[in-house]
Amino acid sequence: MRRFGGGIGVLALLGVWWILAALHAAGGTIPTPWTVLHTMYTDGWALYGPNFRITAQGALQGFLWGNALAIVLAVLVVLIPPIEALATQLAILSYCTPLLALGPIILVVFGGRTPTVFLAAMYCFFTTMVGTVSGLRSADRTSLDLVRAYGGGRWQQLRRVQAIAALPNTLAALKIAAPSAVLGAIIGEYLGGVDSGIGVALTAAQNSYNVPRTWGMALAAAALAGLGYAVVAVVARLLRPLTGVEARA
Repeated sequence: MRRFGGGIGVLALLGVWWILAALHAAGGTIPTPWTVLHTMYTDGWALYGPNFRITAQGALQGFLWGNALAIVLAVLVVLIPPIEALATQLAILSYCTPLLALGPIILVVFGGRTPTVFLAAMYCFFTTMVGTVSGLRSADRTSLDLVRAYGGGRWQQLRRVQAIAALPNTLAALKIAAPSAVLGAIIGEYLGGVDSGIGVALTAAQNSYNVPRTWGMALAAAALAGLGYAVVAVVARLLRPLTGVEARA
């Protein structure tokens, strides 16, 4: 039953969507799923392809940068405990700061697609850092003591025990970070300074009052976020055997 839970949920969502469209909810601004799909088919790959690719590239760059920085900082926190307070404050600041306020500043200073990558990275940073630190600290104390008894230092403990113990939490955080990176990239495109991307196409559709295309772009954004989650989930499943490996001195 769990295997079909996702499909049932999608069908239920489509049913609610169709009912709302039939009832002309929200002033008739909700088109039917068929209308949206027909518009997407009519617009074709010529519209969706380039915009999808550009947003995916920005989200991927932000995903890589944000998560790399988060994991490196998490490792430093474990290796150098005195910096934990500073690192925690930095992570909380990145999470609580209104990124829409920082985006225009980044756009003015750097221009181009930098805000897209920056916001995508910032949306990933906090979740991955917290998940990685939690995973590193969940390592079995007996295994750590065993490595120490064989003469291993902090680096050996990290490599042989803590890195493996951190995999489940880190991969779970990365699953959340993938859709978050897409959201950050689209918001970055909303700020302007670029001429393509899902965010740009979505804004253009809204400004032209093309409701079906607006919904189509929203579906494209959701599909990209789902694709990111699915890719990380597949990688997590491939790495799952490693999470059961015990540390060896």
